[in-house]
This record gives sequence, C-alpha cells and structure tokens, in this order.
Amino acid sequence: MTLYFKGNPAAYNTNAPIGILLTNLGTPDAPTPAALRRYLGEFLSDPRVVEMPRWLWKLILHGIILRFRPHVAAKNYQQIWTLSGSPLLHITQQQTIAIETYVNQHIPIKVVFGMRYGKPSIAQALEKLQNFGCEKLLVLPLYPQYASATVGSTFDAVSRVLQTWRWVPQLRFISNYHDWHLYISALVESIRTHWKEQGKTQKLLFSFHGIPQRTFVAGDPYFYHCQKTAHLVVEELNLQTEDYLVTFQSRFGREEWLQPYTDKILEQLPKQGISNVSVICPGFSADCLETLEEIAQQNRQRFLEHGGKEFHYIPALNFQENHIHAISQLILRHLQGWETTSYV
Repeated sequence: MTLYFKGNPAAYNTNAPIGILLTNLGTPDAPTPAALRRYLGEFLSDPRVVEMPRWLWKLILHGIILRFRPHVAAKNYQQIWTLSGSPLLHITQQQTIAIETYVNQHIPIKVVFGMRYGKPSIAQALEKLQNFGCEKLLVLPLYPQYASATVGSTFDAVSRVLQTWRWVPQLRFISNYHDWHLYISALVESIRTHWKEQGKTQKLLFSFHGIPQRTFVAGDPYFYHCQKTAHLVVEELNLQTEDYLVTFQSRFGREEWLQPYTDKILEQLPKQGISNVSVICPGFSADCLETLEEIAQQNRQRFLEHGGKEFHYIPALNFQENHIHAISQLILRHLQGWETTSYV
C-alpha cells in the first residue's frame, strides 16, 4: 500500500528555521466608522479586555458602544493616519524586517508578526510559520510589562490556533521584558537624546496604559512591572523623586483604574509651578493612537490650556537601532538550547 503525506514536506527538514512570532495589539484597516466598528467589535469582545458577564456586556457593546464609539474613534485615527496607513502597522512591519536581519546573523530564523485584533491576525502569522516548516516557535508579545488583557490574551489566541494543528511545535513564550537591561538602556538613551536636542524639562512623566484597579487587586502584576521599569530608568538618569511621575492613561468606562491619571496630572502641574514637561510611554513598543493622538495631541492641548508652556512627547522606541538590538538580543537569549551557535 502506498502512503501519501498530506502535510508540508518541509516539516521533515532538519535544517528548518526557528519561527519567531511578534505580536502587538492591532489596528483598524482604515480610519472609517465601518472599519472601527469591526475592529472595536473584535477588541471589546475579548473577555480578557472586559471582564463582565458576557450576556450583560454583549447588550452594552452592541446596544450602545458600537453604535456611537466608532464615529469618534474614526476621527481620532484620521488625525494620525499616514500615507503608509496605520502607524502601528507600518512600524511593526519595519521592526519585523530589522529583527529578522539581526537575528539571522546568529541563527536561521523566520520572523513574522500578527495582530491580536485586526489584520494580519495571529492565525495568519502562525500559518506562515507552519508553511516554513518551523518545528520550534518563540512567541514575543511586544508589551514590555505583563497584563492579562494584553499578554494573557495573546497566549489565549496562540493556544486556540495551535489546538487545531495536528503537529504542535515546540513552544516558548516571553511573557514580559519590563526589566531587560537593554530595553532599559534604550529608553534611557532615547530620553537623553531628546533632552539634548530639546532641553531638559522640569518634570518627566512615565505614562503607561491603564488597567482597571480591580484587575490589579485580583493579582495582575502590571502595576509593579510599570513601576519597576520607571525605577530602573530613573536610576540610570540619576533623577530625584521630584523630577518624575508615573501615571496611567487611556482609561475606559466609569470604574476606577490605576492612578494617578495622566490627563488629570497634566491639568494640575501648571498650578504647582511646573510649566514644561516631557512625557514618555514606555509600555508602547511602537507609536500608535494612544501615543500620537491621545498623548502628543489631546494631552498636549490639555496641559497648555491649563497654563503649561512647553510639552514634549518623547517618541516610542519604534525601529530605532538600540531598540532592535534590545529585542533581538532578548530573542537570542530565549533561543538558548535551540541552537548551537554561541553569541554574546
């Protein structure tokens, strides 16, 4: 009897590359209400993102939020959309190319990226790695600080896809890199460079995306990861307690989120004699709506309207050389044992 193999013959290649999956939150296909309705519908349906009884949240989501919020969100996205499309998508594409080039100098790999919501999806990205014949898979969500709503949700999505595969690859998952020394060094260098070019301000704000306070109480380590990142950067910059603040942005709904809130702090600072500030968002590996529109536009205006004089947004690390070096070395560190090449 003749046997026929229906899978990918490359799967039997002993020299098959290791697969690297980079992930980020995602982006709508276009800055339009229709595209935002699809995107927000997927995003806000994730039980890791909104922890409410499904029946109740479904009524709120489809009965209220998706009727009104897409129109507002579309206008916000229109403020940052470029000729290359979504900034987050474009930056992630460039990061993927640069990281693959770097790591391939040490070990054969294939790097692809997938978005937790929107396109390209995590399922589409994993299918690419499957077609490359990758038998070993390293997943790196590009969120330095762990949160259930981001990293935890990414693991859920990867797991759901792999449950449908007959041949499940060896799997490694990087859950955070909030204190990775090369990531900290890249943040420090970025701040120093900005201050050298624009001048040092009276106050530096570390603005992280917020999460509901109840998720922190329930055991999510995100708050501590954010504080640790800021502490390590402050140590390198030799700042004093009065020189900086750790704040939280992007809250949604009426319940209490991690505090202090970035927008409220920016309203208060001018009353305290702080007329110029710098804001950096270390939790975002790439500039996106929350940094380019919410911080660099909305919160800049808020600070100036309340008496501030100078507002400086320090861009995300994006595809800066030191950021690519940090992420690539993080990947190489987690590939140890899966290769024979030595590296520093």
